[in-house]
Amino acid sequence: VQLQASGGGLVQAGGSLRLSCAASGGTIDSDAMAWFRQAPGEDREFVATISKGAIRTYYADSVKDRFTISRDDAKNTVYLQMNSLKPEDTAVYSCAARYDAVYTIETSPGGYDDWGQGTLVTVSS
Repeated sequence: VQLQASGGGLVQAGGSLRLSCAASGGTIDSDAMAWFRQAPGEDREFVATISKGAIRTYYADSVKDRFTISRDDAKNTVYLQMNSLKPEDTAVYSCAARYDAVYTIETSPGGYDDWGQGTLVTVSS
């Protein structure tokens, strides 16, 4: 499956953005989906994941209670609603997919098979 992330941009601290990850070339209804981010000079960091069927979600502590991951399998799209943004949220955000047989949670980038190109989020102070 090919993934296309969009929705990044420049926002002031305290603002909100919603990222979208649209899939093509296949369906994501059997996949767990995730968002990762990478700031300049830093390693890729797990942000959030959602199991197939939206049965389970899991967030990094740094974004818990501010970010919400969701999915619309009818649209083959996953979303990341980001509220109360902070300058430290500045990064390139990428979406990823993996086949999810048993509703497990995976936070390692190596556990994902398909990746989209990133979308840049810049939060100004």
